Formats: sequence, structure tokens, C-alpha cells
Amino acid sequence: MGVQADDLKGVASTMSTLKSWAEMAPELVDVAVGRKPAALVVRNCQWVNVHSGEIIPESEIAVYGGRFAYCGEDALHTIGDDTEVIDAGGRYLVPGLCDAHMHVESGMLTVTQFARAVIPHGTTSMFIDPHEIANVLGMEGVRLMHDEAAGLPINVFVQMPSCVPSAPGLENAGAELGVEDVRDAMTWPNIVGLGEVMNFPGVATGDPKMMGEIAATKDAGKTVGGHYASPDLGPPFHAYVAGGPADDHEGTREEDAIARVRQGMRAMLRLGSAWYDVASQITAVTKRGLDPRNFILCTDDCHSATLVHDGHMNRVVRHAIDEGLDPVVALQMATLNTACHFGMERELGSITPGRRADFLIVSDLPKLEIDAVYARGELASDHDGIKLSMPEFTYPDHVRNTVNMKGDLEAADFKIEAPYEASKVVARVIGVVENQAPTKALERELTVRNGEVQMDREADVCQIAIVERHRATGAVTNCFVSGFGYNKNCAVAATVAHDSHHMIVVGTDHNDMALAANRLREVQGGVAVFNEGKELALVNLPIAGLMSDELPGLVAAKADQMVQAMVEMGCTLNNAYMQHSLLALVVIPELRISDIGLVDVRRFEKVELFV
Repeated sequence: MGVQADDLKGVASTMSTLKSWAEMAPELVDVAVGRKPAALVVRNCQWVNVHSGEIIPESEIAVYGGRFAYCGEDALHTIGDDTEVIDAGGRYLVPGLCDAHMHVESGMLTVTQFARAVIPHGTTSMFIDPHEIANVLGMEGVRLMHDEAAGLPINVFVQMPSCVPSAPGLENAGAELGVEDVRDAMTWPNIVGLGEVMNFPGVATGDPKMMGEIAATKDAGKTVGGHYASPDLGPPFHAYVAGGPADDHEGTREEDAIARVRQGMRAMLRLGSAWYDVASQITAVTKRGLDPRNFILCTDDCHSATLVHDGHMNRVVRHAIDEGLDPVVALQMATLNTACHFGMERELGSITPGRRADFLIVSDLPKLEIDAVYARGELASDHDGIKLSMPEFTYPDHVRNTVNMKGDLEAADFKIEAPYEASKVVARVIGVVENQAPTKALERELTVRNGEVQMDREADVCQIAIVERHRATGAVTNCFVSGFGYNKNCAVAATVAHDSHHMIVVGTDHNDMALAANRLREVQGGVAVFNEGKELALVNLPIAGLMSDELPGLVAAKADQMVQAMVEMGCTLNNAYMQHSLLALVVIPELRISDIGLVDVRRFEKVELFV
């Protein structure tokens, strides 16, 4: 779906509610010198200055037109009759937090509801890659999230998805995007770069599509996001860096972070709902002494329950501090470093004149206890809840009808026939790794009964299936997975299956697998947990089968019930749902499932289920 420049006039108008620095500069100068009163002055604060890396006591900050106008010792000269004055009581003034790489869809929420969930946690800027919805709806999905993001009262910037599908030839997504789509998107007002380039073998081998998309982005003067999900730091890694990606969030080891920074990339260290990659890499700074300016904190994927109960970027910053990072340095990695990476350091990421007035009032810096959040100079949230008025954004009806299956499934659709007559066979099995995105390529001996290969619950081997849901082909791909620990008859089905987002079903009982899949067809998307024919939990995600526009608390409550149901079935993994959702991501080693079969991501090729 092409998008013309005229179509974006409304978006540009929405974004212009915050005037540009050029428009505001004369007034900001007048406020700074005292010729014009400020709209807001914060007095008696400890100014966390991420540029100088210091905490400046007894500071005063003046705001006008949604931007900082004066930052110094005494703002008395900026106070007029109508100026709102806040006494911070010696508390810290911290820049609003930035998430440098994330997928809104992983939160199970629309952009608006995601913002509603994270604002109380101090997040005022997000750089989102909507490649989940792009795999279902193509350019229309990207455009919808772009427009929704542009109308919000906090800063939500969009990176154009680069890999739809993520691995051509190894999966079939609901859409396909190419160089011309990227070139078109670079003209949209809220696009800041190219989303994570997951096809790292393509870049390393000079694939024309990948190189064309990167070139179109660089020609537009925008940032190329990286995704190098391989432990190989030899020539393929160097080729990838030479190909243009400017950052990477797939590192899991200290040497990964060091290699990226030494090659001129920004190392993005993530802490999501299930990806715990900060502790293992932050030692590059805390122990090896590398310059922290090129390290950035991010979340990548957080589901709604994490957002509501545990936090967002504040959770990541606290974790980094707990791992030995100086609090101010941790904040630099979640504010200024991110702004610099996207070429926006004159616009956000610090409490300094001219920047957007996004700041937090914090009572305890190491614990990052947030008392109030301000976005563009307006009170966004305090202990009484969110204060900003959130605009309404309506997704069209057809976007709520994307689970296209040929018909209801039966238990027989999940049977795996033995490849030959034998009482035992050796099967390739996907091995789940707790708190990490990579999997293990395992081999397990399984029993054959009446020509059908059996699961082995005692050895923690159950079935995993991909049900095609974009074109109603009726195709079901069946394989084996280990690591969930299910010890009862059960099934978990979801229409969230990164990145092609077919339906993914994991279970120990074929009947439950069929029931869970059919339930999601009925409600047009979400996550369902079944046990012995009974529905234990259902999270409705009707928008592209990925998101809900319900309030975050309601979605989180359903997600909590889902997680609890998985626990009751024997699963002890931390945030097992996130592991479940990534088992079809055929760009992260070692072994994955797609709609075409079992994929060995170490070699980027389809392999047989049986050895």
C-alpha cells in the first residue's frame, strides 16, 4: 500500500502541536534572560546533568512552550504572575527516559495504550520498530502505527521495518516489503530510520535488497538499526558492520558488546520481559573500563504484565545500577546516548536549554523512585496516576479480522508420523534457553507407537506447531520442543509468533492443541491456554492478532492469568510466554520452526525433523 505525501498532512499537523526549536528560539531567549515569564519553574532541585556527568545541587529549571529555556542556579528572573512554580524539595531532576529499541506489539497493546502504561515509569521517548504488524498487514500496518504514534503527547518515533519477511525463503509472512517501500517511508514525518536489519547473512553477502534498503535510509540521513544474532565475531560480523547497521541489541556476552563498540557501533543492552542481557555485557564498562558513551539501554520486548507490575526503562536503569554501574552513567545510557544515536541530542535526552521539557522528579536516584513525570512541560503522571489526555485512535474493522484459517483443526492435524518403521527414532528438538532469545539444537530419542512419534513428557519433550493463518492454506507444521516443563495435558496457542506471526501452538495433548487453535480463530487473535479440554486463560488480541486497545491494567490481568495457567501446567520458566512467541523467529540461532518446516539458523537452511 503506497502512502502519498498528501496523505501525511494530518500527521504533520498533529506533530506540529509542539513547535520546533527554530519557531521557539526567540521566545526561549526572552525567557532565559528574563524578558518573558516562564510557564513553569522548578526550584530547589538536584539537576542530573547527563552532558557533564554530574549532579548539580540547588539548581532551578525554567520551561516555556514545552521546552527548557533556562537551566542554572537561580531562575527567579523568569518567574511571572502566571508562572507555575514547583519546589522540588531537594529531589533530583532527571531527563525523561528513552527506549532506543522496542516493539510495541510485544506489550500486547496499541501504541496509545503502551504509552499509557509506561509514562508513569518515566518513559517519555520511544523508538519503535513495528515489524510485527508489518508482517501481518504490510505498509498499511506500519502507516497505522506511524500515525497513532505521531499524535501522542510523548515522543514516539518509528523505524521502518527492514525485513518483512525476516528470512526470505525460510518463512512466508502475511506481507512483503522492499526497497521502494523503505524509500517511500523515509519521507514520512515520524520515521527516524530503518528497523533492525535481521537478515545479517544477507548483509554479509551483499544481498541487493538489504543493501538497497540500507542505502535508501542513509541517503535520507537516517539511522540504520542492527540485529546480528550470531556468536561469530569473525569476517561475517565485520562484513555486517561494513554493510551499514549502526547499532546492535543481540549481544549476550561481554565480548559481543566490546566488539560492537570497537567497530563503531552502539551496543544496545536489553532487559525485556525475558531477555536478560545487561548483566553479562555491562562489565565491558564496569570492569573493562570502556567508554560508556557508545552503550545504550533498551527493552526490545516487554509484555503488558511486566509494564504494569515491574516497570519499563526505569526497571532497566535500576538493574544496570544494581550491576555496578554509576547511576548518572546508567541514566546517560537511557537518555543522552540514545538521543545522540538518532541525531536528536539537540531535541531530547537531557535537561538543557532548547530541548523538549521531558523530565522526572525523583526522590531516590539509585532506586529511581519517581514522584512525577513531565512531558513537554506538562504534568504527565504522579502518584495519583496518569494526567495527560490521550487522544483516541481507531483501527479499521478489517484489521481486527486477520486470522485466516481454512477451517477448524482436529487432533489428527498435530500427529507426527514416523519416517520409517521402527520402535524408536531420533528427532531434532528445539531447546528453550531461559531468559535468552537463542535456542539450542537438541537431539532426542523418541518412541514410535502405531506409526506415530510420541512426545516424552518425562524428558520434557512436547510438540510445537505452526498453523498458517494469513492465506487460509490449511497447512500445519509439526515439530518438537523442550524446556517448558509441562507435566499435564495442555496446550498454549498464540497468534503472536515472531516474525511472520502465523499461529504457534505448544502442547502435550493433540486435542487441547486443536481446541486452543480453534479458539483463537473464533476470537480472531490472542493467546489461549487449554487443559483437558477446558479453557484456563484467554488474552484477546484482535488488532492484527497482536494487540489490544483495552486499558493496560485489563490486558495485564489477562496476561497474569495466562502466565499462572502455564505455571499450573508445570512450566517454571521466567516469562515463558515470551520464549513461546519467539520460537518461530528464524533469524536467531540455533533451531526454529516456521511454516515451511524446521530451520537450522546456524546454516540458514531447512532441515529434516528426524536425524
